[in-house]
Amino acid sequence: MCGIAGLLRPGGADEGRLSGTIERMTAALAHRGPDASGAWRDGRHGIALGQRRLAILDLSEAGAQPMHSACGRYTITFNGEIYNHLEVRAELERQGGAPNWRGHSDTETLLAAIRQWGVAPALQRLIGMFAFALWDAETRHLILARDRFGEKPLFYGWSGGDLVFGSELKALAAHPEWAPSLDRAALTAFMRYSYVPAPATIWTGIRKLPPASFVSFAADAARENWPAPQPYWSLRDRVVAAQSDRISSEAEAVARLEQLLSIAVKRQCLSDVPLGAFLSGGVDSSTIVALMQAQAGQPVRTFSIGFAEGGYNEAEDARRVAQHLGTDHTELYVDARTAMDVVPKLPRIYDEPFADSSQIPTHLVAQLARRHVTVALSGDAGDELFGGYNRHVWGGALQARLGRLPMPLRRAIGAAFSAIAPEPADTILRALQPVLPARLKVRHAGDQVAKLGRIIAADGFDGLYRTLCSIDQDPAGTVVAGEERASWAAEQMRQFATEIDPLDRMTLADSLSYLSDDILQKVDRAAMAVALETRVPFLDKDVVEFSTRVPAAMKVRDGRGKWLVRQVLYRHVPAAMIDRPKTGFSVPLDAWLRGPLRSWAADLLSPARLKRQGLFDPARVTRMFDEHLSRRHNHSYWLWNVLMAEAWHDEWAGAR
Repeated sequence: MCGIAGLLRPGGADEGRLSGTIERMTAALAHRGPDASGAWRDGRHGIALGQRRLAILDLSEAGAQPMHSACGRYTITFNGEIYNHLEVRAELERQGGAPNWRGHSDTETLLAAIRQWGVAPALQRLIGMFAFALWDAETRHLILARDRFGEKPLFYGWSGGDLVFGSELKALAAHPEWAPSLDRAALTAFMRYSYVPAPATIWTGIRKLPPASFVSFAADAARENWPAPQPYWSLRDRVVAAQSDRISSEAEAVARLEQLLSIAVKRQCLSDVPLGAFLSGGVDSSTIVALMQAQAGQPVRTFSIGFAEGGYNEAEDARRVAQHLGTDHTELYVDARTAMDVVPKLPRIYDEPFADSSQIPTHLVAQLARRHVTVALSGDAGDELFGGYNRHVWGGALQARLGRLPMPLRRAIGAAFSAIAPEPADTILRALQPVLPARLKVRHAGDQVAKLGRIIAADGFDGLYRTLCSIDQDPAGTVVAGEERASWAAEQMRQFATEIDPLDRMTLADSLSYLSDDILQKVDRAAMAVALETRVPFLDKDVVEFSTRVPAAMKVRDGRGKWLVRQVLYRHVPAAMIDRPKTGFSVPLDAWLRGPLRSWAADLLSPARLKRQGLFDPARVTRMFDEHLSRRHNHSYWLWNVLMAEAWHDEWAGAR
């Protein structure tokens, strides 16, 4: 795991200038790679590659980067891990394409694979998480590539006369000619989703490379010429093909999922440094830890964070699972002040507006784990692949019922639900909890009632899904001069040539955007800020492709998601220890904004300040803040979007 950066100056450049620039860009990523720094440049072609290294495999100098291929044609700077690189090496050796290996790093394996098969065929063989930049001295092309699911980030664009790229935007901002302008369409998308969907970034002219793709720039590339990224794998195509290739046997499905996840966990436990896992006590992380412990010769190191607020504390659940599995468990209880001390760091960690509030506990648990290990496995992606969100459980059925009602009636019913303030609804439903069946016990019930109102009023299935995923239902009205445009994931969804199961449609949409642009980026930045590598066994290629063949009835059943994953987990952990309402990795944001964060929020949201910055409609923000403080409505997530954008603006754009 590392941080990478680089630039290409068409027509060539002075090597002294290249050296100074790449050193500044690479230094901005020191947190991602504290173990070593490396740079390479070629002034004749104007190319420079840099890397900050977090040594995980092959800790010797044989694993140092940028790395040159044995034939001398290729030079690479690589961030990530290729879990099946030993199998790739074996294939190279069988075909006579293996060089005299200098070490046992996966980067050296990748270079040999590209030399033997070419870029796209090599990428198709890889199982792992990565982003890399490759200079081909023979064709004089710079190639940027990213893993199938976007676990590792990669930004690129033009800064002055240079094509620049890096693992984080802060590396690009270190370029001496960095002077981008704010992209208001990206800010509008951020207000809807709490993140900026790929390929956009918050800056005009700077892009994210979409997952499962690579892009190639010639040495004489022109600023106005943006070559299209080339896909080398498509989750959408896999989902479509799986519609006629479903698994029919439940017993077979349970056994196969356990086998594939066990293989994925074994692959991802390959490390030359200490390794552990995050454990929340939920289905996904408990499954990963159970399979880790089943293969381990000693107790696995596990880590969890606890909060004093009962509705947000999963540490006790995690402790019970850890005791049952026999892991070496470490937990840390944090108070509100400790958690809120993370808030000022968020704009620097994320570089562009990002407002998934679980970024706070994610950073804290990464910080805890880093005191003991260098690599941590997580349970991320189980929800997106196997139907774990509430919208997956009842979204399709609700739309089927609502579809019979005329839209005017739906809008009227939706408005009535939305008008109910969350606090009375919470109080009533809390009183009913002892007599409700377990599947109807929900936390933050008042917020769910308001969301239900928006869902009822949604138009069509795609409209319902968009409503479910939206924090701001009218972001173009919130952002000054705001506008909405289609994201890469939205375009992928529009290109369907066939109807697919509604659950498949939702989980695919989640995987293409929410998973890649929110969940995985949240974890990457939160963990790499403290130089912790994270790995996601659910995103093993074989597990993902298997998940597309699992029918909806094996994902959602009896009002509960992830049925198939639960069956695997029940082989290791009693069901009673796991089956409880889904909480999510969250913080009491609504209460904090009325209490200890109120003064900070009030300063950022003052009408005069909002008007001066010109990002958001001051009247709308003031109304939403007032309604939240008075408890008439809970606007905590919407306000968190605005606050994170304002805090980001102070950090990165205040002087512009």
